[in-house]
Amino acid sequence: MTQPEMRLLWSDEFDQPSGTPPDPRWWSYEVGGGGWGNGELQVYSDAIANACHDGQGNLVIRALAGDAGYSSARLITKGLVAFQYGRLEARILLPRGAGLWPALWLLGSTIDTQPWPACGEIDVMEYVGSEPRRVFGTVHCPQHSGRDGISGALVATEDLADRYHVFAVDWSARRITWSMDGVDYFSLSPDELGKSWVFDHPFYILLNLAVGGWLGGEVPAATHVPAELKVDYVRIFAPPA
Repeated sequence: MTQPEMRLLWSDEFDQPSGTPPDPRWWSYEVGGGGWGNGELQVYSDAIANACHDGQGNLVIRALAGDAGYSSARLITKGLVAFQYGRLEARILLPRGAGLWPALWLLGSTIDTQPWPACGEIDVMEYVGSEPRRVFGTVHCPQHSGRDGISGALVATEDLADRYHVFAVDWSARRITWSMDGVDYFSLSPDELGKSWVFDHPFYILLNLAVGGWLGGEVPAATHVPAELKVDYVRIFAPPA
């Protein structure tokens, strides 16, 4: 039996002229440094140099190195786009090089009244350049946060930075399932998390490219900077009827 076609709720296809910033209808910036709780090296900025369209259908988040250190971008849809249940997917070309740590993730929209991790976090895609064939997904929630988050991983037969991949989560009241290129590799249910399951309210989207940190690791001289995370699209689909 064929699966019913999913109904698109929202998307950003990034079909904007070269050098234009992320669409302000959907995206805003989180800026600043200080390690972001993970010992990260970059300062996030709202500069065009760190996040813009390339005119070829991609949003490019770019890590740069300068006299003051590394800069990059962290984009969020908080207050602009959020959803509860359904499918989030994005087609992404990952950067190459140890010390680079890109991510596509979700945070609970209740974060201002229920600070992390009580708001919940779903990491749709994380990747560290020192493990070029491994992608992983994680949840952070009460009793399972930070280094104690619950993760699953997929190890590919080729370097993930060689070509674009589609990263996704399918999220319902009963289960969260992670996939890459249509292959499921990890799943969690409320029965497995018990009272720690806080994934029953709207979440918003984040996209970022971190440098270094406790997970990203050291940045060796062989890692090429500028480094680019290219995003072809981000789409939200309605849950099955």
